Amino acid sequence: MRERQASGHARRAREFEAFVAGAGGRLLHAATLLTGEAPQDTPRARRLLTLALAHTYACWDRLRGEDPYDRARQYLATRFARGAWHEYGGFARPRPDPRSALAVLTPQERLIVVLRLYEGVTDDQVAALLGLSLERVHTICDRATATVLHPPRKRSPAVPEAKVAPS
Repeated sequence: MRERQASGHARRAREFEAFVAGAGGRLLHAATLLTGEAPQDTPRARRLLTLALAHTYACWDRLRGEDPYDRARQYLATRFARGAWHEYGGFARPRPDPRSALAVLTPQERLIVVLRLYEGVTDDQVAALLGLSLERVHTICDRATATVLHPPRKRSPAVPEAKVAPS
């Protein structure tokens, strides 16, 4: 009995290691895009990934044909959303690293853009995951995409007015 359990645990560990080897890099990249960190310095993204992988490993035996990548991605997204909500009192704009590709977006916009455009999740699935209406997800995605493609211009410094001598 113990030998069978030990071999089951070893098989589970090998399957999970293979999953992490194949999906870990992509999940880390998605987490980095979500957190808005610079690609070289990703402590929050790595923490998100670790939590998502730990959750996936904990429910590995209960997946029963479900895609473990989808489960990990879903946990990653909900954990990010919950963290942004608690940390910033909603989806306020934290200060992401300016070297991040999505630094100009709010956390909610980043979450929707990453799920829709990077991960290829449908509007329906994103709306269900975040508890938003389909129209709201579509609007946020469109606005965020426009912002990324055409970032707001930085204000130019004010030019002091020249003083004119009275004649």
